Amino acid sequence: MTSGAPSSRPAAVAGRFYPGDASDLARGVDDLLAAAVRRAAGPLPAPKALIAPHAGYVYSGAVAASAYQRLQPAMDSIRRVILLGPAHRVAFRGFALPSVDAFETPLGPVHLDRAVIDALARQPGCAVRDDAHAEEHSLEVHLPFLQRVLGPQFRLVPIVVGDATPDQVAALLTSLWGGAETLIIVSTDLSHYHDYETARRVDSQTVARIERMAAGSFGPKEACGSRPVNGLLQCVSRLGYRVTELDVRNSGDTAGPKDRVVGYGSWALEPAETARLADAHRQLLLNTAARAIAIRLARNKRPEISLDTFPNELRTIAASFVTVERKGRLRGCIGSLQAHRPLATDIAWNAVSAGFEDPRFQPLTVPEFRDSDLEISVLSAPAPLAFDGESDLKSKLRPGRDGLILQSGDKRGTFLPKVWEGLPTADAFLNGLKVKAGLPKEHWSDDIRIWRYTTESFRAPVPGELFRKAA
Repeated sequence: MTSGAPSSRPAAVAGRFYPGDASDLARGVDDLLAAAVRRAAGPLPAPKALIAPHAGYVYSGAVAASAYQRLQPAMDSIRRVILLGPAHRVAFRGFALPSVDAFETPLGPVHLDRAVIDALARQPGCAVRDDAHAEEHSLEVHLPFLQRVLGPQFRLVPIVVGDATPDQVAALLTSLWGGAETLIIVSTDLSHYHDYETARRVDSQTVARIERMAAGSFGPKEACGSRPVNGLLQCVSRLGYRVTELDVRNSGDTAGPKDRVVGYGSWALEPAETARLADAHRQLLLNTAARAIAIRLARNKRPEISLDTFPNELRTIAASFVTVERKGRLRGCIGSLQAHRPLATDIAWNAVSAGFEDPRFQPLTVPEFRDSDLEISVLSAPAPLAFDGESDLKSKLRPGRDGLILQSGDKRGTFLPKVWEGLPTADAFLNGLKVKAGLPKEHWSDDIRIWRYTTESFRAPVPGELFRKAA
């Protein structure tokens, strides 16, 4: 409120979507978070944004907890939460804001950031509409998780999203993005009321689109919060982010019958330069790459990857490169620039390709393999880089950090960030990339396009014991 006595929105779904008693609610949320921590492979940096579900806790609480447990390392630094959810009860265009000072739950008030909300209310497409908030559960069910993880110090900016385009949502989020003090949360469930197998099939397609950051490629039938999700994806696709799958299930997996299920998923969205896999997951991927090459050597075939044996994080649709080195010298390197299959599968496939299909080298032999190191690079989404001429482009390159994709006409090439080790200046790096793309090093044209990406890279010697077992 800009004037008058403080006011609050009372809890609308307490006692239905989650426990109405404060003690029961606190205990229930803490138990869900503790179980999510036990499932996780270890503490990691907190993400900038989360996508999480909003059904009753008995159905989707465990999936939501997989997202909220990731915030614990940032519990003392997050001061503002931007929470977007779809409108289920009131139809309108644009964005609905509340007039009140706080949202109530059985755990107490969640105070709103009135300064930010009042500024938003002056923007086109935004309006104060308490009717859109009064009975809306898509925002409310997240509040107890935030209260238990972040405590009372954060301020909330709750936004119900009506009929809005990805461009409109992305513009709104860009204006609110902030720094480490600001967390973005988008609330959505996935498909509704299919039978179990149909839901799994439909949701798997939506999950892939989210993880490929294919903004605008799905709608409310695939995810009730598709409008805010698509806008968020449009934002992060421009920023070189990574999307990591944390949990994907449906009500048939958690607490309901399998004839009419609702799908749920949670994801972390992180700046690629701070995103990392847990050490246990890194080791699992290195072992997967080594085992893939060993099976190819022993049986002349690619391995079959059973994704059910991998954690959700390694089922994320992601792009990777696998590099084989022997005695410090390159022995093969093949990868994917665009995310198009689960990370574990991508790495197994690229490992075999690096060992046996890199046209620069003969196929790998058993003695060479035993004496090799493997390096895995997980890529961020390539983001277009704007520049005004070659000199400006060189000034924007970040030695040691940037991987680049260069395209001119039908010529295209890429260098991973590790290439800076041998080509340490912007001139050398860019000229070398032109040559790799099949262009003269002095080539320049107005049609040159550049995309920038970063990598998380990790390496280890080939484990001999694993090789002997696989062979």
